[in-house]
Amino acid sequence: MKQLSSGTLRTEQKTIMALLPGCCEYMLGERHLSPKTIKGYREGIQFFAKHMGDLTVSDLAITHFISFKAYMAKRGAGQSRVASIINAIKSLLAYSSDILHIPVLELSSIKAPKPKRRQVVYLTPDEWQTFVDGIALYNWDKTSRESGHCLRALVETLMGTGMRISEVLTLDRSSIDQETKKATIIGKGNKQRTVFFTDRALHWIGQYVALRKDSNAALFVSLKGKRLSPDTVGSTFRRMRRRTDLEKKVTPHVLRHTTATNLLRNGCPIGFIKEILGHSDLMTTCRYYLGVLNEVDTKRAHEIYSNPERDGSDMSGTPPRDKFDSTPPSFPNLYSQ
Repeated sequence: MKQLSSGTLRTEQKTIMALLPGCCEYMLGERHLSPKTIKGYREGIQFFAKHMGDLTVSDLAITHFISFKAYMAKRGAGQSRVASIINAIKSLLAYSSDILHIPVLELSSIKAPKPKRRQVVYLTPDEWQTFVDGIALYNWDKTSRESGHCLRALVETLMGTGMRISEVLTLDRSSIDQETKKATIIGKGNKQRTVFFTDRALHWIGQYVALRKDSNAALFVSLKGKRLSPDTVGSTFRRMRRRTDLEKKVTPHVLRHTTATNLLRNGCPIGFIKEILGHSDLMTTCRYYLGVLNEVDTKRAHEIYSNPERDGSDMSGTPPRDKFDSTPPSFPNLYSQ
């Protein structure tokens, strides 16, 4: 590929759309963004150029962004949508400045709207039990149902590890070290991390794999022996919600929220939750989960952790259970066999 610099680019080569292909390569090769994120950024940049004009990047000014935000407000677009498009354009400008050395608007002067904090949706113990009880594990003749065991193993893995669905579906049968109960995965942002499995999750994985007759290395597959996709899992979860009559929306990500909320309410330090979830920034974890604690939780935590006689060498973060006589843990039997 021919290397370009601002000195070799003609004016028509410095427009938003002309620089888009190179910017996508930059996001993949330098910033290590996922294909899904790059696809969203590309569509956002195309949307901006369509409605604001295919301008040269050096001509972009604050007034263009003000006009764009006003245009989107008239359309009734959500703050998240507007922010994603502006952040996509900022990525294009960063590429133009850092790689092609084209003079552009100072990125810090471009303000993307901050989306309103969304309430974290998670399942209560009763809702979780209703969901898993709705999974059909056996056929009418009492023989084991492979698809049901696959789904049960999948949801137990999601709950037992806190992984994203995209991460779970990359697992192979050989990925999990049964002795250490862990696996090494490549997560969001192309970052490697270790995930840990509960005995309960491993139990259901073992039950499912024992029913398999295919030779596919993937851990979770369809009845045709093909690795499951996020879209297929999403459809299955929607059917399960209808079958169990749960009012609350249940998705793989809701199970991830449930795991994180359970960890937090059972005393796990927020820094450890960050590592379990694979967040790159502690603020992300705090923004999502610190708000789920109510005043009772906060008061209990203050009473326990502000005690000057408490042994600070205990890194588990789990308060003594006798301090919680009035309120049992959120999921007291969640991982019992």
